[in-house]
Amino acid sequence: MASLSIRLLALSLSVTALFTCSSGHGHTYDPYNDKARMIHHGGPMLNGTVKLAIMWYGNCGKEIKNTMRNFIKSLTVPAKAKLQPQVTCWWKVVESYQSMIPDAKPGKSPKIKVKVVKQSGEKTYKYGKVLTLQGHIPELIEHVTKGDTELLPVIVAARDVSIQGICNGQCADHLLTEDPHPRPYIIVGNPETECPGECGWPFFPADMGPKGPVLKPPSGNMAADAMVVAFAGALVDAITNPMNDALYHSNKAKELGPATVCKGIFGRGAAPGNPGEVLTDPKTGGNFNAYGNKNKKFLLPAIWNPKTKSCWTV
Repeated sequence: MASLSIRLLALSLSVTALFTCSSGHGHTYDPYNDKARMIHHGGPMLNGTVKLAIMWYGNCGKEIKNTMRNFIKSLTVPAKAKLQPQVTCWWKVVESYQSMIPDAKPGKSPKIKVKVVKQSGEKTYKYGKVLTLQGHIPELIEHVTKGDTELLPVIVAARDVSIQGICNGQCADHLLTEDPHPRPYIIVGNPETECPGECGWPFFPADMGPKGPVLKPPSGNMAADAMVVAFAGALVDAITNPMNDALYHSNKAKELGPATVCKGIFGRGAAPGNPGEVLTDPKTGGNFNAYGNKNKKFLLPAIWNPKTKSCWTV
């Protein structure tokens, strides 16, 4: 897994001040009614260049593909300087998690570049329209990686495909294949028909809980923008806790990563059912909180801020 850059960084990095973009702000809202306790448990994190191998399973459509690929590129490719806040600012906070590894050296956290190096499509539904984690997903991983363990597989579902575990509290997830050689991967569900009331929120009315405002997707496509939200969270959790033994919330039986612990927060004043204050595109009415590659607009989920130990958005 050398090119996944899964390394024990304990000997090479150290605690450093969190990069804070001038346009960013912290949130006091905490779903645990206390400062979230994110602790590094000694395992490896991803760094360097993280190479993605994406499997578009079913007819995902160009809107979803383009929106997700633009988001990935936006992690390291900034928008015009005058456009603030930016996706790159959000990503610098993710990079700063490396400073939490014991015995890390002082200084700025190393950059983490996420790059799509391989893509594959399967429009014939070769493995059916209900994908299981133990049966179908390993086959899809093999299909898209051809056995290359240096790649981080990402399985993205079309509107008429269900993935086991999606909607059960997660709309995308970072998981591990089974022994004897476990490897990290990401699955992303499609909320157009699969649990839109849970996985389409905040661009679709929520099925349960308080009824707050419903936002308009910045790209104009509810599924595409909701999948970016879900994928962004799963990617952060995969980066910080690839083998389920690195950075996660310490008070829960199931590991909660920096994005999962801040689920449902998109701006200042967020509360259950209310995504918080976000920006509105005056031309399209689309809601967003960050600019990205080619000046595209994205709604990014809150992530844990290691400086303030609270949920944070750009």
